[in-house]
Amino acid sequence: MEATIAFPLLVGLVAVALFFDFLNGLHDAANSIATIVSTRVLRPHYAVFWAAFFNFIAFLFFGLHVAETVGKGIIDASIVTPAVIFAALVGAIVWNIVTWIAGIPSSSSHALIGGLVGAGVAKAGTGAIVWSGLGKTIAAIALSPATGFLLALLLVLLVSWLFVRQTPFAVDSTFRIMQFFSASLYSLGHGGNDAQKTMGIIAVLLYSQGMLGGSFHVPLWVVLTCQSALALGTLFGGWRIVHTMGSKITRLNPMQGFCAETGGAVTLFAATWLGIPVSTTHTITGAIIGVGAARRVSAVRWGIAGNIVIAWIVTLPATAAISALTYLAVNLAR
Repeated sequence: MEATIAFPLLVGLVAVALFFDFLNGLHDAANSIATIVSTRVLRPHYAVFWAAFFNFIAFLFFGLHVAETVGKGIIDASIVTPAVIFAALVGAIVWNIVTWIAGIPSSSSHALIGGLVGAGVAKAGTGAIVWSGLGKTIAAIALSPATGFLLALLLVLLVSWLFVRQTPFAVDSTFRIMQFFSASLYSLGHGGNDAQKTMGIIAVLLYSQGMLGGSFHVPLWVVLTCQSALALGTLFGGWRIVHTMGSKITRLNPMQGFCAETGGAVTLFAATWLGIPVSTTHTITGAIIGVGAARRVSAVRWGIAGNIVIAWIVTLPATAAISALTYLAVNLAR
């Protein structure tokens, strides 16, 4: 490990990490609220308050397995330095801003993972990578949207069968109420998985500076500040991406919104308990496509869905490259 850095610089790096967490909430607000807004169950401003509340309290329901994976399961914690953390965060933040401006629902999670890998490799070569942790994270790029897709598709078929004798008005009324519960569950899953990624970054930074007493763990103040920053970002909303997620991929009614949110929430809960840092963006997109495909294949705008998939594929190498270049520039500037 490098020698300890000045306290003001450490505080500055923690602030940069929290800024990323805020942008994560801003960028991924659509994941929690797109369906409930597009079905007109809640107005946008009420929806973001609803999502932000459940984003914040998520730490009460989950362990910190994802934070541990990000903190010491992507790159070797012993090679982590302030410069590595700074470069990783710059790569992720730049990518988040670019995709937010373009209205592309890319993954903040994989931007951060790509940033860690790029900065770690720039410092210590490929030996810095913890392949087991990175492998399950890369596998989740395909598995999380596929799982969300299948669960949402099955839920639509099951609900359609259960309510086959109900009038459309009765079904719509029932699921307008049910969507409050499904949106809450999805926001819990979002807060539980996404906030922990920044917790892991801050915790490994503190560990690299010898401030955790020799053993890696996540202090309570880190948990609370990260949950707060994510919730605050959600409050500001990501309206460009809400439009893409909520209406451009496929049109949704309350029943479909419930199925998409529930399928996505189950996927996120399972991943968080397993300690896998998945993309909430990938998960809800897969679920929305699933409910659209259950109606008919042509109900999904596959061109837009294809563009989103391309953004997913590009995210890891793009952020890795930005972070690697940032780390090299920081070293040259010393």
